[in-house]
Amino acid sequence: MMIRVIIADDQTLMRDGLKTILDLEDDIEVVATCENGLETYKLCKELNPDLVLMDIRMPVMNGVESVKAIKKEMPNIVIIVLTTFDDDEYIIDALSNGASGYLLKDIPSDKLLDAIRDGIDGNLLIPSPIAAKIISKISHNKKTDIKEESLEDPVLFELSEREIEIAALLVKGYNNKQIASQLFISEGTVKNYISNIYSKIGLSDRTKAAILLKEKLNL
Repeated sequence: MMIRVIIADDQTLMRDGLKTILDLEDDIEVVATCENGLETYKLCKELNPDLVLMDIRMPVMNGVESVKAIKKEMPNIVIIVLTTFDDDEYIIDALSNGASGYLLKDIPSDKLLDAIRDGIDGNLLIPSPIAAKIISKISHNKKTDIKEESLEDPVLFELSEREIEIAALLVKGYNNKQIASQLFISEGTVKNYISNIYSKIGLSDRTKAAILLKEKLNL
C-alpha cells in the first residue's frame, strides 16, 4: 500500500528535509507540501491524502485550526502534529480535535518513518501523560459532541474481561503495539478487540472512546 502524505510547515527547510526523507521510501509518496493550515485544508479536500504531517505554528491558519477543519470534513485522514517542546497546550488542542499523535521536530528519520506507518495502522502516537491530559480536558468540556445517549448506553457494561483489560490500556494512551506487548497477544488481535469495543459503545474515534470508557467503567 502506498501512503500518500501532505507535509505542512511554514519553514521551507523543514518541508524540503521531510520530503527528501519520505521520498526515499518505496511505500510513501509526498503528494504536496504546504506553508499554512488553510492551504493544507484546501489541498486535503483536493488530493484526499492518507496522512498529513502538520506543523502547529503557521501563518494564516495554524495547525490546530487546520486539524479541526480537516477532521470535521475528512475524518479518515490521519494527522500527525509536528511540534517543539514548548507547545503542550497546542498539542492537547490538536489531539483533542482528532490528530492521531505528535512528533518532535528533531525526531530521528527512522522513528519518523515508523510513526507514519504506525499512524496509518491506527496506532495513536501519544505518550501516556499527554493522553491523560487530553482525556481530562475533553471530559470536562461541555462542548464535546459525544451524544448523551451514548454516555448512558448500558451496552458499555457488556464488555468481556479481555475487552475491559484492553480498554484500560487504551485509556492510558497505549497504542496497539504496546497493548499487544503488554497482554502477550498479536496486534491483529488487539485491533479486533478494539473494533468490538467501538461497536459496543457506539463510537469509532479513539480519543472519544477513551473518554467514554474512563467515565463509564471508572478506569
